[in-house]
Amino acid sequence: MTQAGTERLVSTPDKAEILEEAVGLFNHSYLQIRLGKVLDSETYTACAELSLDTSELDFEKLEVKLRRDEVKPDISLYPKRGLSRPRDILRMKEMPLLVVEILSPRQGTDEILEKFQVYFALGIRSCWLVDPALETIAVYASMTDRTIFSTGDIVDDDLKICASLSDIFV
Repeated sequence: MTQAGTERLVSTPDKAEILEEAVGLFNHSYLQIRLGKVLDSETYTACAELSLDTSELDFEKLEVKLRRDEVKPDISLYPKRGLSRPRDILRMKEMPLLVVEILSPRQGTDEILEKFQVYFALGIRSCWLVDPALETIAVYASMTDRTIFSTGDIVDDDLKICASLSDIFV
């Protein structure tokens, strides 16, 4: 534990290490770039590894082991915006509309679904789970409402996004 008010709690060090190990893996990195290109548009700005502030979230009300001051989705999607000037933003208080998590060989879906619970509690409208091994993308509108795409186009009705799987899994 650190000084009062800045403690950083994680369910177990092993899980935190596993989540961090996804960074640097080829398929993970490749898909992160591909998805960023596909999602970045005239309407939206895609950001990679952006820190989202969870300090105001009441973790006691959530049934999750994950308890941190911040979470870092692989991709966050915001309404169109430019650089933050004159200063950078260290931890976003404004939540994205959509987050994307890409499975790595060292991760389980339970870990990511727990993060999705946190994302939805933060007010994020849509969460995508990308499985590189199966070349599928599951679009979650809530923890109980998901659509899995394995061919054709990915459609996120809430955000009016339509993207071809073949543009991602090249």
